[in-house]
Amino acid sequence: MESEVFRLIEKEKERQDRNIELIASENFVSQNVLKALGSCLTNKYCEGFPAVRSDGCGKKGRYYGGCQVIDEIEEYCCSKWREVFHTDYHVNVQPHSGSQANMAAYLSVLQPGDTILAMSLNNGGHLTHGSPVNISGKVFNTFFYDVDENGYIDYSDIEKKIEEHRPALVLAGASAYSRVIAFDRIRKIIDDSGLEKKPYFMVDMAHIAGLIAAGFHPSPFGLADIITTTTHKTLRGPRGGMIFCRKELASVVDGAIFPGTQGGPLEHVIAAKAIAAEEACDPSYKEYIRNVVINCRAMCDEFIRMGYEVVTGGTDNHLFLIDFSRTHPDLTGKALQDELDRHGITLNKNCVPNEKRNPVQTSGVRIGTAAETTKGKTADDFIAIAHRIDAVIREMSR
Repeated sequence: MESEVFRLIEKEKERQDRNIELIASENFVSQNVLKALGSCLTNKYCEGFPAVRSDGCGKKGRYYGGCQVIDEIEEYCCSKWREVFHTDYHVNVQPHSGSQANMAAYLSVLQPGDTILAMSLNNGGHLTHGSPVNISGKVFNTFFYDVDENGYIDYSDIEKKIEEHRPALVLAGASAYSRVIAFDRIRKIIDDSGLEKKPYFMVDMAHIAGLIAAGFHPSPFGLADIITTTTHKTLRGPRGGMIFCRKELASVVDGAIFPGTQGGPLEHVIAAKAIAAEEACDPSYKEYIRNVVINCRAMCDEFIRMGYEVVTGGTDNHLFLIDFSRTHPDLTGKALQDELDRHGITLNKNCVPNEKRNPVQTSGVRIGTAAETTKGKTADDFIAIAHRIDAVIREMSR
């Protein structure tokens, strides 16, 4: 008798194949990534780290026997991700998610109650960047820098709030920001601050990691002390996280993962992460990211041409936000998300700068092009999808 679970998995596969996927944090992995995720590596328990690290950062060892092959896989994964980002930073590939990578990163260099300066959720930040409803906002004292009247990061506000709040850590990175983040500018603000003890500079590059790897966004490597990322989204790998750091922080970062916040790593996922790194090293990956950016700009520009208000007036990356506050004041992000689901188009509601509605309803939506570009969609296809969405909105507004 076939399990009900497999029937439901097949049902979800059919949905993914059929629907147009515009959620900016989603993508479609390769068959090789899926093969690794379903491998025998899921059977192995291996708390700890390989005894010999390929970057020379300490000898930790495992707490279980039989980890010889596991050690090879994990160290290979680390070396491939350093190759992807052309860096000699230490990397920990064990975080189960981007959220756990962020929490471990904080705990590696901060104490509970320390101050973090980050981008707020309404301005495009992430829940784990100190939102009061997230554990990061409950454990740490968080202040937020703003965007300007056009929706761009206000770097002068970062400078002002560093002086005002004297944070122990400054965080750059976002989950809904469509423009280039000037990591070098933030680094200079930190270095030029009059604080006797300079804050750590952390970057959460989860959304734009693929663009950084392919050279379509400035890199934080060499500037940030700690860099976290997911391995899905634009990196097109399995769901999971990673932490990169300067080598002098390797011991405290590793300790914050194990034994600090996690037990046994998911070695089947780490193997899949390694395959994603191999794929990101292939020249075809750079062409893929190039198309993601081209497609996003084409779709964004078409919405603007049709009269929609796009936050910042455009995009430099794989996503953009539409703000309905002035053009469609009665339309909520949730209402459009729900209606588009009925038309086989998937996107997500999203807060916009100066949001007046609650996060359940929102005044905008976020649209990304990474997943459908993986399916082979072109700029013309995305322009056609924009018109399909416009038709739904017009029908809803009658």
